[in-house]
Amino acid sequence: MKKLILVLSTLALLNGCEDEVGTQGWCETMDATPKSEWTAQGTLDYAKHCFLSDAVGSPGWCESLEAKPKGDWSANEATSYAKHCVF
Repeated sequence: MKKLILVLSTLALLNGCEDEVGTQGWCETMDATPKSEWTAQGTLDYAKHCFLSDAVGSPGWCESLEAKPKGDWSANEATSYAKHCVF
């Protein structure tokens, strides 16, 4: 039982180390990954966050969000702003 808890805890910690989809680090990881290994969702996310607009947390993304009225921010945008632009 203890081994199972240890394995599950380790997996949860390792999963938490992955870059958030749309961040600059995630975009760089996708650039380094062969296109043949991309999933359909990964391709769509890459196009949306890395190609068509600034990556989440990039200076341009932070500036464009600052220009947007705070009442129009989604919960994800507010969380990402606090995580990447403030800290």
